[in-house]
Amino acid sequence: RPGLADLPGWADAPAPAEPRPPRPLAPSRPETAEPPMLNPLGQDRGQRFRRGRLIHRLLQILPELLANRRRPAARRWLADPVHGLDPPEQGQIADEVMALLEDPRFAPLFGPTSRAEVPLTGRIGDRVVAGQVDRIVITDAEVLVVAYKTNRAPPVAVEDVPESYLRQMAVYRALLRRIYPDRPIACALLWTDGARLMALPEAALDAAQP
Repeated sequence: RPGLADLPGWADAPAPAEPRPPRPLAPSRPETAEPPMLNPLGQDRGQRFRRGRLIHRLLQILPELLANRRRPAARRWLADPVHGLDPPEQGQIADEVMALLEDPRFAPLFGPTSRAEVPLTGRIGDRVVAGQVDRIVITDAEVLVVAYKTNRAPPVAVEDVPESYLRQMAVYRALLRRIYPDRPIACALLWTDGARLMALPEAALDAAQP
């Protein structure tokens, strides 16, 4: 059997320090300041807060149904007394949601091949990305990804979108580009306060690219 003198030099040397793992990056929890949330207790904010929640939920459940069943299902769900909506309010919310689902520019996002709440992980530079996209659809032509923004005041123009939101989507775009290098990545924000879908131009995402 070999003696101690026969052991290699590293046998009695201290173990080297383990390398620090890359700092994780959660795009939906940005490092820059987010805009303030709408106060659900403020004047008229209680109704808008609730409205945004309802729209968010409908956009999760309705795409799972056939197109001709979506509007009746929305009306039935909104008519549930637990929501406290009168018939005009029910109709208005259903109309707003259906306008989004039927918009030909973004119809694939809510089609049968789309997916909701999709985990997305990967590495960009020395950072690990761990996030979850609200909705995504992958076709042979392109990848469409959207993030829902609830309880935030929606800007009118892309120029007024908070930097943290642009950075979030730029991170998703960068990661998806590595997964699908042969396809363009289209990004959008969906503001549930007003049920408005906002496409994000390439230039805005380029400027926020991490």
